[in-house]
Amino acid sequence: MIPLKDVNPSHSFPVVNLTIILLCSLIWLYEWSLLREDPRLFEIFLRQWGLVPAELTEKPHTLLTHMFLHGSWGHIIGNMWFLWVFGDNVEDKLGKFRYIIFYILAGLGAAITQTIISLAFGGANVPMVGASGAISGVLGAYMKMFPNARVIALVPVFFFLTLMELPALVFIGIWFFVQILNGIITLPFIGYGGVAWYAHIGGFLAGYYLVDLFYKRRDSYL
Repeated sequence: MIPLKDVNPSHSFPVVNLTIILLCSLIWLYEWSLLREDPRLFEIFLRQWGLVPAELTEKPHTLLTHMFLHGSWGHIIGNMWFLWVFGDNVEDKLGKFRYIIFYILAGLGAAITQTIISLAFGGANVPMVGASGAISGVLGAYMKMFPNARVIALVPVFFFLTLMELPALVFIGIWFFVQILNGIITLPFIGYGGVAWYAHIGGFLAGYYLVDLFYKRRDSYL
């Protein structure tokens, strides 16, 4: 499913959300320049600043830096698009500073979850990069705060993409179910790399439960 937009206007300029998108995009352009120059430089950069579970005690800074790296054009575009659609409303409700802290904590929750699973099931040496864990936390917060907000999305129906308007609870709920399903299916192959499904799961749960620490449940929840 591809979200096109949400029918949920925010009331402030999403400066933090846009800054994160800009920062991730600029870093990706640098990564891409390395990839074009020599793929080995790109791989070295990812191993240096990406999160490698087996090397976490030696490089604890990668718990943060991995959130701003990406592995391909599809990776960066997909992540930044989801952040663009859903992040502005979460920032609007939490406020600028609290949104920064929330975003980082959700990303840490995602990273720790994926690290534990990787260490347990043979993926200890696979670098993890991407903002999707933190963005999953944004989705968790969005679903809790705006369950009835409408999301206009392209939804696969048989062999076609159909334009639908769905409640956020339904859209994000289906998205989360897909993450769990893919996590279970791909668990035996975690050592080969691929999508960090458990970072998505951990980030979503972290965001869903942490948001109440940053924004108390009120009647303004939709």
